[in-house]
Amino acid sequence: MSLQWYENPSLLLQLKSLSDERKDLRTKNLFEAPDIRPENGLATEAPQDAVQARTSEGTYNDLGCPWMGARGTGFGRNVPIEKTIVNKKRLLDPDPRVISRTLMARDTFKPAGILNALGAAWLQFENHNWFFHGDGVAGRNIEIPLKDGDDFPENPMRIRETIPMHGEIEDGKPAPVFANVETHWWDGSQIYGSGSEKQKMIRTFEDGKIKVDDSGRLLRSEVPGVDLTGMMENWWFGPGLLHTLFSREHNTVVTELKKAYPELSDQRLYELGVLIVSALIAKIHTVEWTPCVLRHPALQIGMNANWYGALGETFRDKIGRVGDSEALSGIVGSSTDHHSAPFSLTEEFVSVYRMHPLIPDDWNFYSLESGDLKQTAYFTELQGSYTRDFMDKFQMGDLWYSIGMASAGAVCLHNYPNALRNLTRIDGQVTDLATLDIVRDRERGVPRYNDFREALRMPRRKTFDEITPNKQWAKEIAELYKGDVDSVDLQIGMQAEKPPKGFGFSDTAFRIFILMASRRLKSDRFFTKDFRPEVYTKTGFDWVNNNGMKDVLLRHYPELEPVIGNADRMFAPWPELGAPVPGKPNPIVRLADTVKAYMPW
Repeated sequence: MSLQWYENPSLLLQLKSLSDERKDLRTKNLFEAPDIRPENGLATEAPQDAVQARTSEGTYNDLGCPWMGARGTGFGRNVPIEKTIVNKKRLLDPDPRVISRTLMARDTFKPAGILNALGAAWLQFENHNWFFHGDGVAGRNIEIPLKDGDDFPENPMRIRETIPMHGEIEDGKPAPVFANVETHWWDGSQIYGSGSEKQKMIRTFEDGKIKVDDSGRLLRSEVPGVDLTGMMENWWFGPGLLHTLFSREHNTVVTELKKAYPELSDQRLYELGVLIVSALIAKIHTVEWTPCVLRHPALQIGMNANWYGALGETFRDKIGRVGDSEALSGIVGSSTDHHSAPFSLTEEFVSVYRMHPLIPDDWNFYSLESGDLKQTAYFTELQGSYTRDFMDKFQMGDLWYSIGMASAGAVCLHNYPNALRNLTRIDGQVTDLATLDIVRDRERGVPRYNDFREALRMPRRKTFDEITPNKQWAKEIAELYKGDVDSVDLQIGMQAEKPPKGFGFSDTAFRIFILMASRRLKSDRFFTKDFRPEVYTKTGFDWVNNNGMKDVLLRHYPELEPVIGNADRMFAPWPELGAPVPGKPNPIVRLADTVKAYMPW
């Protein structure tokens, strides 16, 4: 059996193994089913505004295939289509609610340590941009009868079916194609909205700006508790902070553009703001969030190389690109390449990003001025219809300070937020998201754990002890799955795994991550061949290159300077007010600033 990438004895061999792994995945793990997007209905020749800017629908990013990645087009796959079989007879086998109660429910909070709660909110913020399967249709439900002693408030539990683009889900057949309500591109649609109607709602139509009130907060929407922004689902105060921050950043960007290019119209200023802020968010995710949650030295190098190349940021800033080499000078600014299939996000990508254990149940809120504890709250009190009223009780600096200091949860078994296992949505629907996570994978034909690993050319687990070194967990999984290791659901296997050293999630999930993280950049012409001053303007191009998360935070909330002014990682737990900050480490050489993660494995 060949070594896994992290088992190689040297950093150079690990990097080579990772590079080879990504090439292999690009060749063998990108698939799309028929009828994933329309074949016509758009002009073959793109209008000029679509050539120079992102469209609200996500069309014309690829000028030769204008529907690629557009809103309403289908999710692709990372496993062969013939491996996406839906077994309706096993849709509730083992009982997903029992799995939620016995394997997933948080018994005690297990902190991630290396990632703060802002990092958890960031992932939700990004998910708002990337994917949404829609709300389903009232009355079309999957019903889950409750076992004796289950205190869930509705029996049976009802989960709305996912509605296919074409036809219906057929037993024993590959899953149909499901549509993405959002665009597939990394285009800031969580802020701006997917589709022209949503974008009209958030725009002022003056100087390219979007709607932010005089106090610097987003306007309230018609949905109780939720701010007016591009994506208003699954709302809580963490995404609320980030949606507000980057809406303000957009308005700052277009103000600077107006100063530099006073002749630009409102429309052109808005288009450029979308381009610039979207690229800045993608950069922050690539070189700040990801290296914080994946602290392995090879990944510290690898993710920076995704953006800057092996020659590094300093070389790029002083010399520029060296030809078209992705390896030397990074994906950003290289040629566009979809590899073995047209671009779309995938159902498997959605699955590996089900990281709800990151969210704490219990929260402390502190005064940024004094450092004193002001209030404690349970997650239910600061999500959904309660969000805006809760946020309005605090200064924004207090909220930022509190979420920055709090640890995210570890992505592992027995750490799923109980608040999300009995969640009342804004429309009144009560659901258990842990149960839903299991059902969605089964319903959409995502292979179970061992079949998933095999599709990625990872070794199958022959015993429960091979899935996890935690003997108690292995025993519990074996009992629930009646000794059938091949029945273990993907979510359970990934959360039971012991991650590689420094990782915040499993190596199985990581395989999809290393494929799709670079693909979201490499397939997008606004990150590749059109990432240049002629498209972004010199002001916009420099804005993306010269700013990071700390810059954005301090630009809009300078009161955070005493806390984060000397801090290096914005997505690692922030120091307490007045606490000394350790010196900046070299992340390539050592991981000295890493807070040791809780390791229940």
